[in-house]
Amino acid sequence: MTIGKSPDRDNRRSSAVQAGSDPVVAVSGEPDPAADAVSIGRLLSAARIEAGLTVDQVSASTRVRVPIVHAIEEDDFGRCGGDFYARGHIRSIARAVGIDGEVLVARYDVAHGGAPAAKRPSQLLDTGPIKVTDRRRPNWTAAMVAAIFAVVVLIGFNLVSGRTGGAGTGSASAPLPSGSGTGSAVAASPSVQPPAPAPSVAAIAAAPADKVTVKLVAEKDASWVSAVDGTGKSLYQNNIESGQDQTFTDAKQIKLVIGNAGAVHVYVNGKDLGPAGKDGQVVHVTYTPGDPQAG
Repeated sequence: MTIGKSPDRDNRRSSAVQAGSDPVVAVSGEPDPAADAVSIGRLLSAARIEAGLTVDQVSASTRVRVPIVHAIEEDDFGRCGGDFYARGHIRSIARAVGIDGEVLVARYDVAHGGAPAAKRPSQLLDTGPIKVTDRRRPNWTAAMVAAIFAVVVLIGFNLVSGRTGGAGTGSASAPLPSGSGTGSAVAASPSVQPPAPAPSVAAIAAAPADKVTVKLVAEKDASWVSAVDGTGKSLYQNNIESGQDQTFTDAKQIKLVIGNAGAVHVYVNGKDLGPAGKDGQVVHVTYTPGDPQAG
């Protein structure tokens, strides 16, 4: 007996991939019977394949565990831990593979009994007893403010006393220039220095001409990033959270895969290249030494 592939299964997977070849069109717009025939899991799987992502990469980008991603792509939502978590996982995976998650969540709600009902205002009202603050307890806030004020006054007094004593000791000190006021004296004091200007992000990302340096800054959202050097060695494979940055340097080239290009700002060899792409877009770029040009 020869075990082979089921024609029906191949036909179903082919139709799912065709429906996922353009994920945004497949899950948005006016509903049609052909689109409804494709399940949520198959749409997500087809969109992931179309984006060139593995399940491990989607898991790293969304923080949804690999077994749960597999289960959702097989339309098994029982491992999500409930409808609330299932909706969240669907949104996260859809955003990572570049399709409309809200449309998929709406389809999930239709298939699983509808969206959760909003709580009535009366349910949100706290009917517990009103707590009365004990007025006999000491007001620590007022005491702290008074202590801080006293410290500031003492510091100011010491500064004024030290400046007056320095001016009255000896006659060897040079006289102040005519027309100079108190502000000029303070500026000339070696103990008071203006703050040094903060270096720009482009200056931080600058590198010697014989190397390539790439700095990625997650400005408004998290993004999964993969970085490989000129020898094929993996430098980084993880999420960059909002507000974080990563810098990569190599003598030949830096290859990058950015899972949410619109959230990542790119600086190459000291030059600001702006966002890596659009929100939710997966980009593959390569940078080399010299004037940065994405390959």
